[in-house]
Amino acid sequence: MSIRKRSTVAVLAVGVLALAGACAKGGGGGTPAAAGNPSSAASDRGPSADTAPKIAIGTADDSNGPAIAPEGVVKGGTINMIDRDDYAHLDPGRIYTNVESTFALMYARQLTGYKRIAKNDYKLVGDLATDTGQASDGGKTWTFTLKDGVKWQDGTPITSGDVKWSIERLFASYSTEGAPYVQQWLTQENYKKSYKGPYDGKHLDNIETPDDKTVVFKFKEPHADANFALAMTTYGIVPKAKDTKEKYDKEPFSSGPYIIVNHVTDKSMDLERNPNWDPATDPIRGAYPDKWHMEFGYQNLQATDRFIADAGDDKKTFSFYRQVAPERLQQVLSDPAFKPRLMSQPSPYADYYYFNLDRVKDIKIRQAINYAWPAKQLQQIGGGPVSSVISTTILNPTLAGYQEYDLFNKKAKPEGDVEKAKELLAQSSNPHPTIVYAYNQTPVQERITVAIKAGLEKAGIKVVAKPLNPKTWYDSITKIDNGFDMYWGGWGADWPNAATVFPVIFGPVVEGGQNVSHFKDPEIQAEIKRIQGMSDADEANKAWGALDKTIMEKVTPLIPDVNSIANSLHGSLIGGAEIDPISWVVSPNTIFVKQQ
Repeated sequence: MSIRKRSTVAVLAVGVLALAGACAKGGGGGTPAAAGNPSSAASDRGPSADTAPKIAIGTADDSNGPAIAPEGVVKGGTINMIDRDDYAHLDPGRIYTNVESTFALMYARQLTGYKRIAKNDYKLVGDLATDTGQASDGGKTWTFTLKDGVKWQDGTPITSGDVKWSIERLFASYSTEGAPYVQQWLTQENYKKSYKGPYDGKHLDNIETPDDKTVVFKFKEPHADANFALAMTTYGIVPKAKDTKEKYDKEPFSSGPYIIVNHVTDKSMDLERNPNWDPATDPIRGAYPDKWHMEFGYQNLQATDRFIADAGDDKKTFSFYRQVAPERLQQVLSDPAFKPRLMSQPSPYADYYYFNLDRVKDIKIRQAINYAWPAKQLQQIGGGPVSSVISTTILNPTLAGYQEYDLFNKKAKPEGDVEKAKELLAQSSNPHPTIVYAYNQTPVQERITVAIKAGLEKAGIKVVAKPLNPKTWYDSITKIDNGFDMYWGGWGADWPNAATVFPVIFGPVVEGGQNVSHFKDPEIQAEIKRIQGMSDADEANKAWGALDKTIMEKVTPLIPDVNSIANSLHGSLIGGAEIDPISWVVSPNTIFVKQQ
């Protein structure tokens, strides 16, 4: 989930679907994965259709709790977590990254969500709702009924009025970071112009609450995948009685299994059980530990060395997204002693280096940078060929409709084609351009930046590097007037098709939005809308795949990065840990503390 999601396409069949994921934890030059296991076929080819999780639409019975427990589960104890960054946002309505969305599972619930059945096997189920919703009027109207016994942390019931309020507050001026889908479907594409939120007493007529248990959404057009959209963290429920507007981002009120009891920004966070969360209402969250203690500020190598040592309290410690440092990769992969504590998962995301098209206006310069790009060097910094596959497309291979192509000859010349780049620059408006490149200020990204500067300067392109705070990475690059020419961004489908890719990353250019390249090509955006309106899902997927190449040929708004495989370690007393294939973050839903 870097940035976020998209709009809808055709009807999703009620059956098994392949889901790519959500926005990725940001980078500015990427967050290169540590390597995949060289003995596995998946690591040889990177992400592919057969590595995507399978997702079916569950029944009302599937929506009952409790969650399916992992083998050997033990309840109680304290789990420790160490990561690099604190969370930029805790307000569900302002969350659109995979790490924040995963953490929010601890305290925020939506109408729907994803239930783990087995490894790589999931069902969309009712979370707060009794099922995944009932569609009528050809998919324009969706009705949800809340479960009995769902409560806030103070014991008051969660009502349909809370659901309506939670959607309406997303229109407020301060809420700019979340997913746009439901807001757009209720009003218009630039939804902030249509409604200013509920704080002045005005409400949306097309969200109806006939009673405290029922909420009805009436969209302008059919949206067969509305139940998938409402599973996103952006649509987590916020109580009207406790809504403190901007301040809610620091002190959210829990509907989930845990309450945040202490938070020292950028240092630590502690969570304890919510006594009013009932596991019988929750098919998604196991919530096996009693407490969670989290600490921030750990780089990859530092965290990796602690996991390797596996001493003291670190035996009960994991990381949501810290992967094995490249410096320790071969040690970890070659020693079978680490195998029981090693988690591996191909990335469902596509990573890019975006151009700011408002600033880098000459397509020949953008194409020249693509040719000169030092893909092989960046791959090596991330752990080498076992860690990733060099990407040449916008779509991740796990998505339906993916079509392979290689416009800039990266597979044949992964170290960069300097002569071709010079040829294009000579034909451009500026044969010796200067590129202002923003990057995450971390040790790995410093190395990435050095390689990018060296590679591009061979072709006569000067790179001015601007370091940014990793915690607020996306807040910085999603500003319209951000002052940068190029920057990294990750994207994953919000639900199982490419309709949640192109309509978002090439959608409206708004403050805090996901079109960080400031893409404005009217012909391509018209084609996006045409494909969105197609009724045949297979034909729509083919059209998305063809559009991928067209965008790169006609506009070249970005440079595809590598497709990665995550490898992460955890402590020896951590049970039930695995990297969620949808979010590409270690899930808290199945983790428990093993008995010593």
